[in-house]
Amino acid sequence: MPVTRGQIVVRGLTHCCPNCGAKTLFQPGRLIALNRECPACGLNIERDEGFFLGSMSLNYGITLVFILSPVALLWYYDELSDRTAAVLAIAGAVVFPALFYRSSRSWWLMSYYFFLPQHLPANRAGTSAGGGGTS
Repeated sequence: MPVTRGQIVVRGLTHCCPNCGAKTLFQPGRLIALNRECPACGLNIERDEGFFLGSMSLNYGITLVFILSPVALLWYYDELSDRTAAVLAIAGAVVFPALFYRSSRSWWLMSYYFFLPQHLPANRAGTSAGGGGTS
């Protein structure tokens, strides 16, 4: 059965494989170790060399908009002292991206397949729902 865009979004938000829905994007017991492919259906998670750059850009953008910009604005309008703003900015620039890593990887994969759902093996004509590992 084909995977809908709604399913792709839900699977992306819950860090599940966009193809089969199994919770297999990351290696069990490891904080940031991404599987190269889904152990359940064989979907190639790291599609091409450099595919991770999109998730890094997403992570950077979210950090900039939701962490660094508010700190800069509060500092600019003298709501924060120089030292406090610097500490918050440095801490936010280091801690938040580390905490957001898994989500940014999952959301980038979700974004890719949301716009190109036909690249999922489950959505290719003439293949089974679990479908091969190359995409």
